[in-house]
Amino acid sequence: MIQLSERQVKILEIVRERGPITGESIAEILNITRAALRPDLAVLTMSGFLEAKPRVGYTFKTAEVENQIKKILNQYRVRDIQSMPVVVKENCSIYDAIVTLFIEDTGTIFVVDKDNFLTGIVSRKDFLKTTIGQVDIHKVPISVIMTRMPNVITVAMDDTVVEAVKKIVEHEVDSLPVVKCFIDEEGEEQLKVVGKISKTNIARLFLDLASGGVEGV
Repeated sequence: MIQLSERQVKILEIVRERGPITGESIAEILNITRAALRPDLAVLTMSGFLEAKPRVGYTFKTAEVENQIKKILNQYRVRDIQSMPVVVKENCSIYDAIVTLFIEDTGTIFVVDKDNFLTGIVSRKDFLKTTIGQVDIHKVPISVIMTRMPNVITVAMDDTVVEAVKKIVEHEVDSLPVVKCFIDEEGEEQLKVVGKISKTNIARLFLDLASGGVEGV
């Protein structure tokens, strides 16, 4: 497990912005001696972050850093960063669902049937479209406006964070339901919502990684 020091992270920033750059120039910017800098440069070069070129200096190895980031993210599963979902029943009125949206301070609500199996999903955009129209939000159930299964994109707890990010980006959604698969009384596969993964969850992970230093295998 490699954990970069604060100075090593600073060196990477300098090389990324000013590379190619000599060791002497890096030492001068950091206000340290070349001898004190040498161990840090050795670690960063051997780890694949930097490339040392004779008579040129140090350059930033973008591909290697991207691979390092991918390794870091692949260590994390959805279960590690998921949060509590906001769930309502199909017969919940649109009005009550909107109230729930604001009380829970969420952007997405997951809809379940009487057996608590996932049947749909509703976003802020769906609510906005509905309230602009002529729908009686006090009487119409949320099931009328929700995106229905099997058109709901889901993730499992054991999926990697990278897989979840790909789905969020590809389908241009703010969050995804985290589900477990069950077999109902009729032998059909059904999904129960056990969590939520959103852009906020992912942003918090990046913030935690940045605050704690860069780690990798």
